[in-house]
Amino acid sequence: MAVYTWKHPLEIPPPSEENWQKEDEEDFFLQDPERKRDALPQPFRMINKLVMLVFENAMEIIERREVLREEQKLKVQPTECFPTAEFQVSGRANCLAVSGKYVFVGLSVSLAAFTVCDCKEVCTWDAVKTEICAIHASDLGDELHVLLAVDEMGLVWLFCFHQESFLLIKILNEMDDISKRSTCVEVVLSPGGDYAGVLLQDSTKAWLDIYQLPKDSWLKEMEKNPGAAGGPACRERRSSWTSAVRNKTANKADAKLSLPVLMLKVKPPKPITGSSFKSPLDALKKVDDGSMLGLGYNHLIKDSQWEQQEAIFRSAYGECLEAEDEREGKQEIPRHATFHFLLPSQILQVGPEIKVQPDVPAGFGVHWDESHNLCFYLLNRPLKEKVDPDLKPDVVWPCAAPIACSAVSSCSRYLALACEDAAITVWDTHLGHPLSVTAILEERLIHSVHFLQSSAAASDETPCPGMDSACPIVQLLVLCTDSSFYLLKAPQAGKSSITLLAERPEDPNLAVSAVVPVLAFPSAALVFSWDGTVSLMNASTSQFVYCFSTPPSHTVASPWQPVFIVDHVNWRLLLRGDKQEQADALAQSTVFLFDFNSYSLHEAFPKEPDLPLQSFQNLPWMERCNIFLRDRQQSLLGLGERLPEYWSQLQARAAAMDKEREKVKGQKKP
Repeated sequence: MAVYTWKHPLEIPPPSEENWQKEDEEDFFLQDPERKRDALPQPFRMINKLVMLVFENAMEIIERREVLREEQKLKVQPTECFPTAEFQVSGRANCLAVSGKYVFVGLSVSLAAFTVCDCKEVCTWDAVKTEICAIHASDLGDELHVLLAVDEMGLVWLFCFHQESFLLIKILNEMDDISKRSTCVEVVLSPGGDYAGVLLQDSTKAWLDIYQLPKDSWLKEMEKNPGAAGGPACRERRSSWTSAVRNKTANKADAKLSLPVLMLKVKPPKPITGSSFKSPLDALKKVDDGSMLGLGYNHLIKDSQWEQQEAIFRSAYGECLEAEDEREGKQEIPRHATFHFLLPSQILQVGPEIKVQPDVPAGFGVHWDESHNLCFYLLNRPLKEKVDPDLKPDVVWPCAAPIACSAVSSCSRYLALACEDAAITVWDTHLGHPLSVTAILEERLIHSVHFLQSSAAASDETPCPGMDSACPIVQLLVLCTDSSFYLLKAPQAGKSSITLLAERPEDPNLAVSAVVPVLAFPSAALVFSWDGTVSLMNASTSQFVYCFSTPPSHTVASPWQPVFIVDHVNWRLLLRGDKQEQADALAQSTVFLFDFNSYSLHEAFPKEPDLPLQSFQNLPWMERCNIFLRDRQQSLLGLGERLPEYWSQLQARAAAMDKEREKVKGQKKP
């Protein structure tokens, strides 16, 4: 057999690193095209890319800010206004309040009173050297003012200010046992000083105390004893507060005026649990009143049904609920509440035996965090020796989503509710129906709502038969959590509208820290920014027309939480300012006063002329229907008096049906 052999045997070539490197380079080029120009080895290539990325992002931010700066130059710059007066206080000014002709300043170690006209100090209360963090004041007439002050420990101090002297009446949440002491979260004083609401909380729970202030008795007692608030008694009280024991003794001895009365204690709604009722008749018999729907406790859903629904929901959305359950399980925070005092209206129905005054609050509304319900409680109740610990609301308004914030107009006629689903409802409490229901289409959370002064005045009564006044337009300024603004207009007749006034600011320093309406001018609101600017905004034109600036030597104190107060009676703005290079913040503060009458603000906020009265025959059919329905509603006011009678008949009928059912069951038994 022939064998074929090679003349020259095959040789295995030696390994070549050069060839491997070329293959790697070709593969790397396919993965990263920039590798051809980048000769740096790792990890320097990655560092170089990160540095270049940082520079590119920085240049984009710089270019964007330059564009914004050029746009700001093209806009009409607001007119700069400087203070018309100023006064200095000893220590840090934490809060301000205006009542009548006095300005009350809460300081780091005391409480001081100044006159508005000449900014002179008239009185100082420094008995216990406590830091005052919040003040609420109201003018009771006859040179008598009531004050509620909250100190750094959460204690609520009730004062009367008379004849330029402070008189301590009571510490509302004082307890002998420090471990049982509660701290104040929020204080609200009703217009006119008739009632005071104090939101308290401890380590486990929160509740709301409503006090009735005997201001009529205070006025009479001041007339009988005009020197109660001054003279040697006041100096003796100031020198006696040197220890905790003397504090308690002096508090009892100096309470020469009538003490406030605790009327109501409102607790957060309990969670809804399974029902123990066996039939609808049993649930009906447990209900005492038929004037409200209630909080949903008297239902027929069993615990097993709740558990089944919970299991089905968690099986479908278990992954989404794990993070939320872990966050909620770590710490249980006491709940917060928002409450407003309300004047007599259609939503607060009282019996004919109770006399109400048009300028005295008849009730208050409260909504707790993460709650869908707005609860109303009447204040015209007979006083009891013991406060009901399980008080039920008189009226309940359920909402489709948890209520985020609320507001009441200065005339107490309109009530606005903003829910977490960005739905805003404006209610007319005098007529008892909503004016508008509007939603923000963008996915934004509402931070606060504020009623603005409208150029058209609301009219409660028809001037004469066949005539109706011009329909007012309710304006609501809506502030979102991202500092964007919306203007909501809700007319009495017609469709509501919502307009975007300002988008989210690109510069974080322009974020809004506080907003307050200026009732002296239509569509005016003060806007405080984080960079210390205080601007006056015209919501109808979405322009900032004025800017209130401190002197160059001072700056707005704590712009993220500014200390200010707007005097709606005297048309003034009081703002705290600190020196630019002040070493000790507790040394001295300056309060600047901006008098709106000294600036030409009326030119920027012209008042629209009132529309003439229209004849009933010439009105559109929609407005005529609204007038007819309003008159019809007024004629049905007496129906509420017969409602308890109808409800008692229904309960008697339910009891009779229950007896008949038991009788039938007994006959069926052998």
